[in-house]
Amino acid sequence: MSDFDYDLLVIGAGPGGYVAAIRGAQLGLKTACVEGRATLGGTCLNVGCIPSKALLHASEYFEAAKNGTMASMGIKVTPELDLDAMQGQRLDSVKGLTAGIEYLFKKNKVEWLKGYATFSDKNSVTVDGKTYRAKNILIATGSSVTPLPGVDVDNEAGIIVDSTGALELAKVPDHLVVIGGGVIGLELGSVWRRLGAKVTVVEYLDQILPGMDGDVRKEANKIFKKQGVEFKLSTKVTGAEVKDGKAVLTLEPAAGGEASTLEADVVLVAIGRKPNTDGLGLDKAGLTTNQRGQIETDHDFSTAVHGIWAIGDVVPGPMLAHKAEDEGIACAENIAGLTGIVNHDVIPSVVYTYPEIAGVGLTEEAAKERGAIKVGKFPMMANSRAKTNHEPDGFVKVIADAETDRVLGVWAIATVAGTMIGQAAQAMEFGATSEDIAYTCHAHPTHSEAIKEAAMAVTGKPIHI
Repeated sequence: MSDFDYDLLVIGAGPGGYVAAIRGAQLGLKTACVEGRATLGGTCLNVGCIPSKALLHASEYFEAAKNGTMASMGIKVTPELDLDAMQGQRLDSVKGLTAGIEYLFKKNKVEWLKGYATFSDKNSVTVDGKTYRAKNILIATGSSVTPLPGVDVDNEAGIIVDSTGALELAKVPDHLVVIGGGVIGLELGSVWRRLGAKVTVVEYLDQILPGMDGDVRKEANKIFKKQGVEFKLSTKVTGAEVKDGKAVLTLEPAAGGEASTLEADVVLVAIGRKPNTDGLGLDKAGLTTNQRGQIETDHDFSTAVHGIWAIGDVVPGPMLAHKAEDEGIACAENIAGLTGIVNHDVIPSVVYTYPEIAGVGLTEEAAKERGAIKVGKFPMMANSRAKTNHEPDGFVKVIADAETDRVLGVWAIATVAGTMIGQAAQAMEFGATSEDIAYTCHAHPTHSEAIKEAAMAVTGKPIHI
């Protein structure tokens, strides 16, 4: 008999962990997954990707009814917000999807070990007082909110909150201040702005959406301002206190200068996320983390300790659910003796605001650092479907190598940019040139025709501008 309880034991049932567990079981590995939450799915399904999208989608309908977009199309309505019902449908979405993962575990014979794991040694973890041995242990514990010194989050009080608390607000704040101009802050800020809150975004950098293409960052700023979002850029928050049921923030210019204060009904702290590696007892397994608290791995997701693997937010790279999923599948395949690979140069990113913002590959700035490039842009206002749908904001941008024409990056702002970017990612995965995309027939009328036109613009030959 084997000396091990499992062939594969996964720590964490988020998008990377549960997918790895299912794939491992499909490949014949005796598999268990450790999860301490009452439901599976990790941050993404419980308090992240999924519930935020439920509120984003619902709030878009509300704003379309409120701001006259529906009336302009001949639909006259007078909307009334039922926040309890809107929150209820969010919870229903989460319940259905997390229950679905539990069903998939049972279907694939993945054992759910309920509790939190700590390493006993390199082959063993303890969960709720019981020790389990596994031939392979995969760390997929995800990430948590990065704290901001001087600003204490208290989700129960509902005045200074993190992303989890921002999903649970019982009423629409009069004034919401978002600390951080990244993806999470802009998405959740968008929800409450649509529902009636004044929204102010405080960002330390001189532009929002760090890491994205420069043209995208500038255009997004213009669009959000037009929607009513106020920005305080190049500004740092140095402190916060709660007075008479409101939050008072202390602000200073990022470059130094005179301090000021800003009052808000609710403050959302959204300055980023940090790997969940504390409390795992990594030292007992012989593992250490880098300066960012991440676990370094080889290309096959193996760590410095044989038999221990890591994926997702605990390893270097963008903290994205779909990246973790792909890594989970690839890692499970490697453990099973197959060859699992993830192309980290082709990981799309999406901001689910209105319009959506998406990109894959290199920004124009990063591409220029590597050599000569060609760039094509096409405005959504010239796209027939977007124009007909009263969705003129945004553009598509294709960046290609000047010599080979190989596509290096694609960036888009459009109402369905998150869906559109899949085509670009697939094209780049197969090494497509801009000409390949330009000469691929696209259905008419669709938003995706803008990708074709942007690819044609790389050689200066778009049709509709």
